Amino acid sequence: MQFVVPQFIDIEPKIIGPITPRQFILLIFAGGITFLCFKLLDFWIFVVVFLFVICPFFGSFTFVKINGRPFHYFLLNLIQFFQRPKVRVWRKEIIPEKEIVLKKEKEEAPPEIKKTLPRGRLSDLSILVDTGGLAREE
Repeated sequence: MQFVVPQFIDIEPKIIGPITPRQFILLIFAGGITFLCFKLLDFWIFVVVFLFVICPFFGSFTFVKINGRPFHYFLLNLIQFFQRPKVRVWRKEIIPEKEIVLKKEKEEAPPEIKKTLPRGRLSDLSILVDTGGLAREE
């Protein structure tokens, strides 16, 4: 029986030319915010906000890829990098030899294991399979 193996699973589907569904939704959201700013702000303030805030922010989130990954992955990785500690210290404790000897003396002997186990049909079969049929019953 043959199965179809999916290929190119890391490539997003295109819906309108080279624009993916994620990019299309971000562009619609950016258009809505631009329209709100246009209606609420004075024209020259709107132009400044549009050119210096809305376009770079939504443009980078929509179209910029760093190392073949979308910009929001890069931004999340950057935030995680700055939140985690930069220095990792290995604190090896030096234990004097006297303490090691004392620890060995304190350890108890493990309980004895039964050396004779009853042989049943299952163990005979397992020996037969393990040896490839060369073992003979004793």
